[in-house]
Amino acid sequence: MALLVLLGGARSGKSALAQQLASATDAAVTLIATAEAHDDEMAERIAAHRAARPAQWTTVEEPIDVARALAGTPQHACVIVDCLTLWVSNLLLAGWSAQRIEEEATRVAALAGDRVAPTLVVSNEVGMGVVPAYELGREFRDVQGRVNAVFCAAADRSVMVFAGRALELTPADDLIEMFGRA
Repeated sequence: MALLVLLGGARSGKSALAQQLASATDAAVTLIATAEAHDDEMAERIAAHRAARPAQWTTVEEPIDVARALAGTPQHACVIVDCLTLWVSNLLLAGWSAQRIEEEATRVAALAGDRVAPTLVVSNEVGMGVVPAYELGREFRDVQGRVNAVFCAAADRSVMVFAGRALELTPADDLIEMFGRA
């Protein structure tokens, strides 16, 4: 397995599962962290995530250029990208267009899928709630949904994490093939 995408809601256990899976490998682990601390509460969240990681892991803090961070990681290291949600938010706030973000997501997903060692990508499923009341919120939700779809299409496996439990997601092509044989 080269690329595994872990989707879910906030505090669903995605990051913890990614860390458990990475710890189960014999490989060195690099975590690419996309969060930035713009306030005290976010700084506390980042500190908690850092404290939960094994000390021997390498952490690369990269809020924008995930492709460069991924390309700079040794091919035989297991990688965790945590998380696409903050990455997309960072790109939108930096003024990137939706199209540019989706093109970059396609490029990063291909890099992740081509790696030798496992790459675990964490992302929030943001489209299952209410429609945001403001334009930027709706744009974020829509772009995030498309970025998640790009990564899942490139992935060997995708799972949805609910309350620490993982449900495997079936690729649409598999369903179409199944119905074509019916």
